[in-house]
Amino acid sequence: QVQLVESGGGLVQAGGSLRLSCAASGRTFSTYTMGWFRQAPGKEREFVATVNWSGDDTYYADSVKGRFTISRDNAKNTVYLQMNSVKPEDTAVYYCALRYSGKSNIDYWGQGTQVTVSS
Repeated sequence: QVQLVESGGGLVQAGGSLRLSCAASGRTFSTYTMGWFRQAPGKEREFVATVNWSGDDTYYADSVKGRFTISRDNAKNTVYLQMNSVKPEDTAVYYCALRYSGKSNIDYWGQGTQVTVSS
């Protein structure tokens, strides 16, 4: 079993920055992709960004491209989301996710961390 614990959420003004972290603990049996998703009130959960095992392949939603950066430190079993130039529409609960390599579905989710951007 793997546990994902997010941290770093909070209140930030529009145009500011925030860095989210997600630490994975427990036993993993394979390499895995890590990602971030978010869910705003009254909306469905949506994809934000992913990074592969080696950290050299990343994907971003168009809405965050150029503003957010995903990275990982496998020695610390941690994935990060650097959020710059945040906007009020970035307000959401941000979830960390883990997907084992070669699989299509998410294997584990974190409990989420709230990010609120004030205008």
